[in-house]
Amino acid sequence: MPIHYPDILSEASERRSFSYTTKDAILYALSIGMGEEAGGLPFVYEQALRIVPTAVTVLGGSIMPPLLPGAGLRKSSFDFPKVVHGEQEIIVYRPLRPADTLFTDTRTLSVEDKGEGRGAVVVTETRWTDADGADVAALVNTIFARGDGGFGGPRAERAQLPDEPARTPDISVLMPTRRDQALLYRLNGDGNPLHADPVAAAQVGFPQPIMHGLCTFGMTCRAILQQVVGYDSDRIFSHSARFTAPLFPGETLRVDLWVDGDIVDFKATAVERDVAVIRNGCTALRPAAVSSDRVEAPAGAAASDIS
Repeated sequence: MPIHYPDILSEASERRSFSYTTKDAILYALSIGMGEEAGGLPFVYEQALRIVPTAVTVLGGSIMPPLLPGAGLRKSSFDFPKVVHGEQEIIVYRPLRPADTLFTDTRTLSVEDKGEGRGAVVVTETRWTDADGADVAALVNTIFARGDGGFGGPRAERAQLPDEPARTPDISVLMPTRRDQALLYRLNGDGNPLHADPVAAAQVGFPQPIMHGLCTFGMTCRAILQQVVGYDSDRIFSHSARFTAPLFPGETLRVDLWVDGDIVDFKATAVERDVAVIRNGCTALRPAAVSSDRVEAPAGAAASDIS
């Protein structure tokens, strides 16, 4: 089935409950390398456990649960072998607890028709709420459906992410990856054989299995925790980026950071190939003095529409 516009804008999931444990949070932290550095111990040891903010991409289960259209409207679908993860943003409204039971639902935010043969851009939002209905976190997920353009939808509806600054980075950090890192990361719930099976990788044109984009995304958050906020995870309000190329397990990731007050721009590069794998990265920080259980967005935070 093709994309049916505007019916697709009504598509949403049912609200469901989910739980995560300290083991889930520790597995995620280990899979992005937090256990490789002394400052990462609070994220991989259950005593006074802290949560890496980007863990919201895995702790709630599937990032793309089944979405259903409104009554009497047509269900859209994509040519999934041609779908790629384009951009990701996470917003954390209050510090994450070591273990929790919460509620989640997903809705379609926007669809951009790039034209016949040029694909479509689909943006969804997943919200986490507590038992009282208060916001805990949100994930804004952008996919590029390369085989699904030309359905008569609007053009250029979504806002573009800003480019990284032109000046030399304020900080650059090197992060070697392990050859088995994708095999560990997939235990968070993404069992796509592309990240484990050389045959599956070759079928889509890769010389070997690739790292999960969200693993690389988590490593950029790790760089900011390490280099900018002294491992104070409560300071991270939002973290967003565009995926531009795959990282291969065993390569070295270089994360370049530009720090301007409470806004950190970043870019990530596969060093051995000199290929940018993440661009247009931006993290909004809360002021260091903020320590309440629920805090507001920092002034000037460049988060997506989170109304």
